[in-house]
Amino acid sequence: MPSSTKVKINDEPQINPKGPIITEMNEDTITKNAILVNSQHTNMRLLFLLQKVVQHLHDFAIETRLTTEEWEVAIQFLTDTGKMCSDIRQEYVLLSDILGLSVLVDAISHPKPPNATIGTLLGPFHTHDAEEKHQGDSISSEGRGEPLLIEGLLTEPDGTPIPDASIDLWHCDNKGMYDTQYANRDHPDMRGIIKTKEDGSFVIKCSRPVPYPIPHDGPVGKLLQKINRHPYRPSHIHFIIEKPGYDRLITALYAKGDPYETSDVVFGVKDSLLYTLDKLGTEKAKKYDMNPDDWYLKWHFKIISEEEAKKLRYEKNKEALTRAAANLVLNSDGVPEHCPLD
Repeated sequence: MPSSTKVKINDEPQINPKGPIITEMNEDTITKNAILVNSQHTNMRLLFLLQKVVQHLHDFAIETRLTTEEWEVAIQFLTDTGKMCSDIRQEYVLLSDILGLSVLVDAISHPKPPNATIGTLLGPFHTHDAEEKHQGDSISSEGRGEPLLIEGLLTEPDGTPIPDASIDLWHCDNKGMYDTQYANRDHPDMRGIIKTKEDGSFVIKCSRPVPYPIPHDGPVGKLLQKINRHPYRPSHIHFIIEKPGYDRLITALYAKGDPYETSDVVFGVKDSLLYTLDKLGTEKAKKYDMNPDDWYLKWHFKIISEEEAKKLRYEKNKEALTRAAANLVLNSDGVPEHCPLD
């Protein structure tokens, strides 16, 4: 592998301008030359990632016979996407979501055994200002939708309770809007954090979620319209479940029978995450100061340890490695990287 040395210009270290020798720059050589120039370092994971991104991008251009005009449109689209990003809106996350990339990356990074709760995408509306709630509190302010009580249980796959875990949940209101989409937002709403009890249980009030469109007034929305896709997500509730020593679970529960259950714009719905609501009933209504006709959801979440997750990720990545190039190894994090030649 070519190595670069540093020289001093104006008393500041600079990368040697010579670098590797590249000649005859044409359609047949540009890919290997670009990979060669990007290989002047010893970060083996980064080396592998850059090799692959250059190879796949160049293969895409070659296979599609990409035109200059099409590339300019793509550059403008990416520029517009960046301009739509802010502290409360991430257009690039939306782009990743509608391409199915977010769900794929989560599945690769956080594989689950069959007896654990499966993950799904985070989505663009999570915030870090959610307030911690007490058992039986509501995360929803008045008038935000039909009341819903959630009784949850968190255990390991074998049923061992997990106490003092953080359950971060959020969802849209009855207008299909998240609190961050309102211009006058001055505090978190429709979101909260609750800790599990000694037996792994938790109780929280919220409201019944409804279907809603992702923000589609930007470049991602224009792309969806261009390719004849709708912008809607089925009714769902987001969860992030965390406790030291356990693999963080990012997931969501989806309403079974929702009009958009089988056409979620961001590919988040998974069969094992579908729920059906019941009526609360007299006994629970009295206990939690609600009405018998309010909605009720009971769910058992199962998470695995960080050690088990790392082992499973290593095994799956090792299987994938057999289908990749021979000069790759798994690093200490269990992800493939380039294997330097002796």
